[in-house]
Amino acid sequence: MERILVINVNWLGDVLFSTPAIKALRKSNPNAYIACLVVKRCAEILENNPNIDELIIYDEYNKHKLIWQKFKFIKLLKHKKFTRVYILHQSFKRALIGYLSAIPERIGYNTKRRGCILTQAIDLPEKPVHKIDYFLYLLQKCGIQTQDRNCEFFIDVNNRKIAKKILQLNKVEKNDKFIVINPGGNWQLKRWPVENFALLADLLITRCEVKIIISGAKKDKELAEQIISKMTHKPLNLCGLTNLTQIAAIMQDSFCVVSADSGPMHISRAVGANTVCIFGPTSIELTGPVGKGKGVLLQKNIGCKIPCYQLDCP
Repeated sequence: MERILVINVNWLGDVLFSTPAIKALRKSNPNAYIACLVVKRCAEILENNPNIDELIIYDEYNKHKLIWQKFKFIKLLKHKKFTRVYILHQSFKRALIGYLSAIPERIGYNTKRRGCILTQAIDLPEKPVHKIDYFLYLLQKCGIQTQDRNCEFFIDVNNRKIAKKILQLNKVEKNDKFIVINPGGNWQLKRWPVENFALLADLLITRCEVKIIISGAKKDKELAEQIISKMTHKPLNLCGLTNLTQIAAIMQDSFCVVSADSGPMHISRAVGANTVCIFGPTSIELTGPVGKGKGVLLQKNIGCKIPCYQLDCP
């Protein structure tokens, strides 16, 4: 049996963007054992994915931080006797993991001067492409057919039950119409102003007669409280009270989701929720959401170059 390893990337949205490639890999290798190496914070994106036989957690900032811990991790990979590895991550270090793990076939992009440790170094696409197509292109150059671009996020029965229980405990009944607002983003410039979210939430409550749920991680609690402090009506604040899979189940059952550019925005589209996506300085063409749900993509042209990664806006 062929044993395939996929070395994945580091961000929630980007890992979700890799799911069409993983699906294509499974379709072309139906009997293979497919494992995916992923950082701890992104593991939940792939946890219930039926196209993956094993998730291998690489905790580079804790459990695998020290050099001897890294070599112990590489020894673990060696014992698993993978025959082929697809390195989606661009870094030299990730390619080095595949090399030191003695995996015979090592396939990845020819970046960061790592071509010498790959058995198949693929040149980058001639022009910038969407992240989904970036991953698919790597497989295409290996002769693998790739047709489905939809991202996938799978919700298990237990987390779905917990999500329903959370709603019930907070008096959101089965027939209630509710909208999820997800205001967080990795950096400040990706976030719509607090005042705007507060005004929108109040308008939705009064004009559309819906309940509002604010979603986010524990670190987004303060942001949610700032929004609530500027509102006339009281929403349900679930920041820090759910995991990603539970909020995905809640988004799936919602009337729609309004989200800043973030991992949960991409999850919302992946589970088929109707999603209003608010973009700031990032490129919709390169990292816009792709999934089963309907989407409205909002981005105001203010004359700046997009994408822009200047954290201090002039």
